[in-house]
Amino acid sequence: MSGSGNLMDFLDEPFPDVGTYEDFHTIDWLREKSRDTDRHRKITSRSKESVWEFIKGLLDAWSGWVVMLLIGLLAGTLAGVIDLAVDWMTDLKEGICLSAFWYSHEQCCWTSSETTFEDRDKCPLWQKWSELLVNRSEGASAYILNYLLYVLWALLFAFLAVSLVRVFAPYACGSGIPEIKTILSGFIIRGYLGKWTLLTKTVTLVLVVSSGLSLGKEGPLVHVACCCGNFFSSLFSKYSKNEGKRREVLSAAAAAGVSVAFGAPIGGVLFSLEEVSYYFPLKTLWRSFFAALVAAFTLRSINPFGNSRLVLFYVEYHTPWYMAELFPFILLGVFGGLWGTLFIRCNIAWCRRRKTTRLGKYPVLEVIVVTAITAIVAYPNPYTRQSTSELISELFNDCGALESSQLCDYINDPNMTRPVDDIPDRPAGRGVYTAIWQLALALVFKIVITIFTFGMKIPSGLFIPSMAVGAMAGRMVGIGVEQLAYHHHDWIIFRNWCRPGADCVTPGLYAMVGAAACLGGVTRMTVSLVVIMFELTGGLEYIVPLMAAAVTSKWVADAFGKEGIYEAHIHLNGYPFLDVKDEFTHRTLATDVMRPRRGEPPLSVLTQDSMTVEDVETLIKETDYNGFPVVVSRDSERLIGFAQRRELILAIKNARQRQEGIVSNSIMYFTEDPPELPANSPQPLKLRRVLNLSPFTVTDHTPMETVVDIFRKLGLRQCLVTRSGRLLGIITKKDVLRHMAQMANQDPESIMFN
Repeated sequence: MSGSGNLMDFLDEPFPDVGTYEDFHTIDWLREKSRDTDRHRKITSRSKESVWEFIKGLLDAWSGWVVMLLIGLLAGTLAGVIDLAVDWMTDLKEGICLSAFWYSHEQCCWTSSETTFEDRDKCPLWQKWSELLVNRSEGASAYILNYLLYVLWALLFAFLAVSLVRVFAPYACGSGIPEIKTILSGFIIRGYLGKWTLLTKTVTLVLVVSSGLSLGKEGPLVHVACCCGNFFSSLFSKYSKNEGKRREVLSAAAAAGVSVAFGAPIGGVLFSLEEVSYYFPLKTLWRSFFAALVAAFTLRSINPFGNSRLVLFYVEYHTPWYMAELFPFILLGVFGGLWGTLFIRCNIAWCRRRKTTRLGKYPVLEVIVVTAITAIVAYPNPYTRQSTSELISELFNDCGALESSQLCDYINDPNMTRPVDDIPDRPAGRGVYTAIWQLALALVFKIVITIFTFGMKIPSGLFIPSMAVGAMAGRMVGIGVEQLAYHHHDWIIFRNWCRPGADCVTPGLYAMVGAAACLGGVTRMTVSLVVIMFELTGGLEYIVPLMAAAVTSKWVADAFGKEGIYEAHIHLNGYPFLDVKDEFTHRTLATDVMRPRRGEPPLSVLTQDSMTVEDVETLIKETDYNGFPVVVSRDSERLIGFAQRRELILAIKNARQRQEGIVSNSIMYFTEDPPELPANSPQPLKLRRVLNLSPFTVTDHTPMETVVDIFRKLGLRQCLVTRSGRLLGIITKKDVLRHMAQMANQDPESIMFN
């Protein structure tokens, strides 16, 4: 046997890129876990050798907390900057501050010494465009000029946003949550959480929200926070070299994203756990909590809303809720479930049309047209002209004595002598009836335009538009119940709790419950939704109404289809995502799903010690499989292990460069000892280290229910099917997804894997 003295196992020393994955492939969770365990074992054993190694071990243990601190600081800072910029640019569509153009309307009037409390929205320093350009604030010409400039600013912002996304970071469009769910389940989408995506999404998010389109910044903020998480994890080898560990960081980053989006740190942790994470160990829970805390603290330090609170919608109600009110709350839950179903079906149909027709070729034109329609229809109605966050804030508000909103235009009793914060129910004035009409028109407009807006090639969140739809419906129901109680307080349902002169119904609470119901109907969140809502509003004693509405909306929406909007978009894009919530109840076996099927060519395999380097290179070139089972021989088909395609390519390439005597007809072997070869044979190549000696196997009679469960809970890429140790076939994650689609009477080939 020539040259057996200096045979080397090619992976005794690691070479570049080993253990990494190609784009649009799934990671091997089991392998990542065992690699991390090996790394940890090495650090522990080395730490006993010297003080320096001990310090390095401590630094490694603390690196996770350092990453969380950095994510929280950056996510909180970016959220604060986005909030301040959106505030200024939204007001820029209507006018400008003469003393400092970078001030928003509110900031401009704060600094003015001539502002009175009654006219707090009017101050000489803030001028509308008509006042600045033609020196007129009233009349048809001023209205038309303001209208025109409002539409032009909106179009400019939207055009800039879609152009930046197209040129610099195509992945910066959409909400980002469907893709983040897929990435956290183990899928690789290179560039989706990159630095360019982070920068572009932050800038374009400000532009699109300011343009007045029917979208929110909350979903995209989760994407922004995950980009921060990806950036900081790449600075520490513990996370950059292990895709499984990196996903733990991204789960915590998602929690920080929701924490700053809503000012809800606990809701953020629960959102990450309930909605986006696939693998969420206890350690990640603590780190998510810390990242959400730091992010919320940073945002609070910036104080973007100027109210010393984390949120724009903070409310204080002075009246408790009553049992009889559960009925309208549940009705709002039903409305939320129906709206969620309608929205998901219409939006997915429209997005599918965008994908399959010429419409998808003109993303810039689509954004411009939708923005123009939104701005033209929105301007005449005060409830659609203002930003959606301000609208929700106004709908949530309780009517105090100092409120100037149309919604608070009640007829006051001249003999009223009561404390300011406990105003009794009063008959609605003309302003309230006008507001109801305008809200009804705004509701219809929001429902329709949001269907076409979500999914365009710009950053677009769904939380705020969904909450706005629910808040408008809820406020109208609340005013209806309030007036019913005022005019019919002798009815049996009102008699016990609504005496004349009492403050018994709070319309703002109905708006809050409606917002929760609609958000729940679209996303199918329950626990995290309720926690986010009470953190968002500070309404701790209204947990039961919120829970009733959230559960009802989920039941109603689930009756029409189990998928939330994010799962629906995952399926539309064909991402290989195995949802933990889906149940598989069909009685099929592994043998029905495995490849090869009857009539198909036999499985491509490697033998343990009889194939040459050229044979293996030819097999790799002619197939596109992610890996190959290794067997004793083609006759026996006894399974030895599994070799990944990428690692075989890298090992052969490196062997040719660094090991002498390796040629095309060198024998490749996966055993411990080299095979017996003739004396004049070229140097053989040992590749035992790329071989996974314990691949996951099932027998051909294993029920598919069990196989699906194994794929979900262990995050497998593939599983080999054997009988008495003989290899029969292979089941990949894509085979499982195709089979599940087939069982649900869908076209298995319609799942478009990228």
